[in-house]
Amino acid sequence: MSDFLIISATSGENKELAEKFAVSASNQGHSGQVIDLAEMDLPMFTVARSKSHDETPDISDLIERMIQADAWIVVAPEYNGSMPPTLNNAIAWISRDWQNFRKMCTGKPVGLATHSGGGGDHVIMAMRQQFSYIGADVIGRACVSGRNKEANPDTIDAMITNLAN
Repeated sequence: MSDFLIISATSGENKELAEKFAVSASNQGHSGQVIDLAEMDLPMFTVARSKSHDETPDISDLIERMIQADAWIVVAPEYNGSMPPTLNNAIAWISRDWQNFRKMCTGKPVGLATHSGGGGDHVIMAMRQQFSYIGADVIGRACVSGRNKEANPDTIDAMITNLAN
């Protein structure tokens, strides 16, 4: 049994897609927990804010969940041909302790998914580059859906199976 952390960068349709991954994980005998970064409402990362104890958000629970998970699935819409601000911001806050951040990310299996109005291929490429850069093992198959293309249940199931092995 694998423990999946499914990170939704936004609420709405991307969170609904994240929930589909959680159901697929459960159906295959795994656990899947969805975290919505938009609900966390993290303050915008700045170097000055990161040095102020009073302005630094407590993200220890998120970091612990990321460490404990066997694999991550990151679900995010395309924003201007790249990742949404919520995801970039969360990565910036998490990476403050870069040595532990690298340990947490290195070798972590990661799957990527999107529900986007603009196709979604650009956000998948941007996330693949970002998560590969931080040392994660990003699987080749991704789930892309949008207004005119429903998420393929077979793709979701195959990604769960791949990440669990």
